[in-house]
Order: sequence, then structure tokens, then C-alpha cells
Amino acid sequence: MGHTWQFALTGVLLSGFCFMLLTIFNIRKIIVDNIPVALKNAIPIGIGLFITLIGLKSAGIVTPNQFTLVQLGNMANPNVWIATLGLVVIVVLLVKKVHGAILIGIIASTIFAGFLGIIQLPQGSWITLPPSIEPIFFKFEWNSIFTFDMLIVVFTFLMVNIFDAMGTLIGVISKIGKSEKDGSFPQLQKALFADALGTFVGAVLGTSPNTSYVESASGVAAGGRTGLTSVSTTLMFVLALFFAPIFLMVPAAATAPALIIIGLFMMGSVADINFNEISEGLPAFVTIIFMPFTYSIANGIIFGMLSFTIIKLLSGKAKEVSITMYILTLFFLIKIFLDASNAFVH
Repeated sequence: MGHTWQFALTGVLLSGFCFMLLTIFNIRKIIVDNIPVALKNAIPIGIGLFITLIGLKSAGIVTPNQFTLVQLGNMANPNVWIATLGLVVIVVLLVKKVHGAILIGIIASTIFAGFLGIIQLPQGSWITLPPSIEPIFFKFEWNSIFTFDMLIVVFTFLMVNIFDAMGTLIGVISKIGKSEKDGSFPQLQKALFADALGTFVGAVLGTSPNTSYVESASGVAAGGRTGLTSVSTTLMFVLALFFAPIFLMVPAAATAPALIIIGLFMMGSVADINFNEISEGLPAFVTIIFMPFTYSIANGIIFGMLSFTIIKLLSGKAKEVSITMYILTLFFLIKIFLDASNAFVH
């Protein structure tokens, strides 16, 4: 679009505000509760494949190819062996039921990377003060609020934020074991509000949209089940602000095994999907494959729900689709139209 980063931050702020309103008035929970069970089971699987792809890419095991899209990476790449060592360590420790297996695997990979000379030691002090946020704090472009471009940006951010965060929450919650039989979660409203508030406050602080991170599943895999896990993670992030040079020493290849293992953990619900019932199985399949192949959790959910509504409608099963799903389908079509028109214009 050719706009400034201040314009983009303004879009994040406005989408965050809308995000909060949707949460306060319980609309987001209504959306989650009306997602078909087949899609709720498919979402964790799609996320699992998505983060596995990210892990394989970070490890150098999968690399881009201009003819076949992807290919097996160069086995002489030291990152491949760093990730492989970490993966082996994590798997062995998980089999032996050792607590902290994923963290131990990351540390082992980092040490191995140090022996290979991959790690770059900090130049100067290992403890630093966080940089000033003054250059990006509360930097908005108010004169662009009532423009058509801003409307497109806000709508796009809002749709992506809603379904990206929703997919992550559903995926992680499914691993906690506290969801109901229909996939609903009694404490979901609190999680949704925290997520919405993060997006709004993040824009004020000058960051891109904040959202629930799918790597949370690693904490669940390590035994995290309560809010104390999140509080502990927050405190660790605060400490990381001062010890950033140390944490930056950890190469991407060392954390890649954790993503691959988390992907494995997310596969369990595949047995709960009835692929023999095409009107249920195909939308679930679309949800699963669109996440890794479009590199977006939101796209997987959007096209999965869109295909669910269309297939049910055309196969004479319109009554099996809730009013909420019909409304969402309309919004999805609007988003696709806006994306297409924007690409055509620019």
C-alpha cells in the first residue's frame, strides 16, 4: 500500500480495540463455541504440521526449491546435525519420562553448536539494559483513520488476529485435557480477553499484533496446566530483557527440535475426525493442509469453516450449520474479496 509504519501501528491499535469489544461482548466466545467439532479436532493437527514445518525449516532439514517448492536440505549443514542431536536427546528423555526433556534438549544442542563454532559470543557485556521504546511508543497516524485503506488494514488484522489466536488457544487447550466433550473450555473468556488486551497494549508500545504463541504447547507438554505457568513464563521474559545477549546465543537449529516434538504432540486428535463422512472430513482436511501450506493458522481456520458451510449448504444439510457460521462465511467472503481487490489495485 505504500504507507508508513505509523499507519500500520494505527491499524493494529484499532483492530486491537475492536478485538477487545468483541471479547467484552462475548462475541469471540460465541464464535469459538459454534466452530464444528470436526474443525476443532482438525485445528491442533494443522497447527502441529505448521510448527513442524517451521522446525524443519529452522533446522535446515527442509529448504526451498524453485521447482518443487521444498526439498531435503544439505546434510553437510551443521545446523542439521545440531537439530538432530537435540531431537534424539529430547526423544530419549521423553521415553524415560524425564521432566524438562525439551529444555534439556535445547541446552544440549546449544552446547554442541558451541563446539562446532556456530554460536557467536556476545560482543561486550553479557547483561544489558533494554533499549528505549521512545522512538516507537504511541506513534500513530491519526489523520488516516477514516480512509478506505485503513478500513482494509483494520479488517484484515482483525480477521487474522481473531482466528490465529483462536486456533492457537483451541490447539493448546485440547492438550490440557480440561475442555468439554464439544471442545468448549469454561475459562476461555479470560484467555480471550488477555489475548485482546495484549494486541491493544502492544500497539501502544510500538509492536506488531501480539497473540497467543503456539509454542505454549511445549509448556503443556512439560506439565504446565495452570496460570502459574504463564506467570513464570512472563517473569522469564522480563529477565530475558536484561540477559538478551545470552539468549541470542541459542541458534534457531537448537530450538527446532522442540517445535518438531510439539508438532508430534498435536497429532493426537486425528483419530477423532470421521473422514468417511465427507461433509465433515473434507472441511477438517482443508483446515489441516491450509495451515502449513499457506503458512498461516488463520487461513486454515477461515477456509476450513468456509468449506464446511458451503459443503453442508450444497449437500442439503443446511440445518446443520449454525447462524453464526453463516455470518462468519459472509465475512470470510468479504475478506477474500477485499484481498483480491487490493491486490488488483496495487
